[in-house]
Amino acid sequence: MPLKTSISEELPSINMTPMIDVVFLLIIFFMVGTQFTQPEREIPLKLPGVGGLKAMVTAPDRREIAVTADGSIIFDGQTLTSEQLVAKLQSLRVRYPDLCVAVRADGDVKYQSVAAVMWAANKAGVSDLTTAVRSTGATMR
Repeated sequence: MPLKTSISEELPSINMTPMIDVVFLLIIFFMVGTQFTQPEREIPLKLPGVGGLKAMVTAPDRREIAVTADGSIIFDGQTLTSEQLVAKLQSLRVRYPDLCVAVRADGDVKYQSVAAVMWAANKAGVSDLTTAVRSTGATMR
């Protein structure tokens, strides 16, 4: 029985036709599903005015007050005193009665500074007050 001495090596090939078909179908689907109309905001309108408007959206998820290592209070990018923070929170509570506030304090800050922020939030009528901490991976007993 003679042995074959020449081995024909065929390189494997990938049939790309089904993948190209799927890509074309997706392109057609997205072209049909897309609206090519002009947005309504670009239509020039003079809107009527009304009085007594209130906020139509709920309060932001959570407002953050930062207390730095030196005890400075930072809220909305501004450094404030405790009294200024009370006024700012009271004005926000007028628009958002269910205002949520989180206190983020540096780990090296004196507790008095954090207590002053908590007092200010309480005086402003904020009922949902939390503190932000990071996990160290250690378990508490």
